[in-house]
Amino acid sequence: MSERRRSLGYSQEHLAERVGVALSTVQRWESGESNPQPWQRPKLARALDVTATQLSALLGPSPACWTESGTETVDDETAAWELARRVNASDVGGETLTHLERAFDELATAYPVTPPQVLLRRVRKHTAYVAQLLDKRATLAERRRLVTVGGWLSLLGATVHVDLDQQDAATARLRTAATLAREAGHREIEAWCYETDAWRVLTAGDYTGALDLSRAAQSLAPAGSSALVQAAAQEGRALARLGEARETYAAVDRVQQMAAAMGLSERPKEHHYQYDPAKALAYTATTLAWLGDRGAEPYAREVIARLSPSDDVQKWPRRVASANIDLALVLLAGGRLDEACDAARLAMFSGRIVPSNHWRAREVVNAAESRKLPGASDLREAYEGMTA
Repeated sequence: MSERRRSLGYSQEHLAERVGVALSTVQRWESGESNPQPWQRPKLARALDVTATQLSALLGPSPACWTESGTETVDDETAAWELARRVNASDVGGETLTHLERAFDELATAYPVTPPQVLLRRVRKHTAYVAQLLDKRATLAERRRLVTVGGWLSLLGATVHVDLDQQDAATARLRTAATLAREAGHREIEAWCYETDAWRVLTAGDYTGALDLSRAAQSLAPAGSSALVQAAAQEGRALARLGEARETYAAVDRVQQMAAAMGLSERPKEHHYQYDPAKALAYTATTLAWLGDRGAEPYAREVIARLSPSDDVQKWPRRVASANIDLALVLLAGGRLDEACDAARLAMFSGRIVPSNHWRAREVVNAAESRKLPGASDLREAYEGMTA
């Protein structure tokens, strides 16, 4: 073996580096004290540019590695080094994982202001890259980070599919996200999966199913986590649709208390999976509006005042459009018909109402038509244009 190495112009150090072993290991191979382990032989053969058969001939039997019965023994020292090397071997790298984690945060931050079709293309690209990396060698720590970011991306993809009213795709991605969450031991992602599914079935009119899923999410979510607060808010909305007033108010109070305990957000932009206490205003507005409580009005107006970046409705975050729908429902209930129609039109013209929320705008249109309001035909035209 040493002659073959020298013929290639390699030093023992160079060969050890190419094979990924210690210098002393190569020295023992060449002295005949030990033979390479089975998993080391393919790489050694490639380094020496020989076949497996030729490598066996170069190495020959090693008395130190054979028992009297002719059975090869294990070089415990070498095996220990190799195990440590393989645990630390990686084709992924921490920098790549950090890039993916930052990319996910950027996507989650872009979620409130980006058209879902545009966001979905970006989510698909990064998810496909994670899938490729899962076939590569990675350390145990790297693999856990990779599975975790894959879970977050799958969850965000599911959320976008829900927004686009793509039920089958949303369900498939939620199942994938939950599987990855369990693999990584990440209970918050798993809780978010239940919370997102609760919203999915809520938009489909299954209020009891939404209630059960939101409570399951709360049982999974870690204490003080964003998923816990969001799932509690989802429970309140489901209760409101079921007309359970007393329990709805209790859920609203619980969300406000948890949000207050989190303190004010220091993030310059909203992150969909990092609860901003200011969200409590929006969820309170929606929940009370669905319950028919006129107390929703000040909450909806405060959301609009806080989050509207300009008078250009097409620059609104999605939550402002939803708040205008909430406001329209409350104003209709209070008989302030012209204001209600104006708020609904603004929401629909903004382009920020995603398909999964079209039913909320439709409720306003139907209410205006049932009352034969003068602006009902304009609302219907705006609604048809939005859904088209």
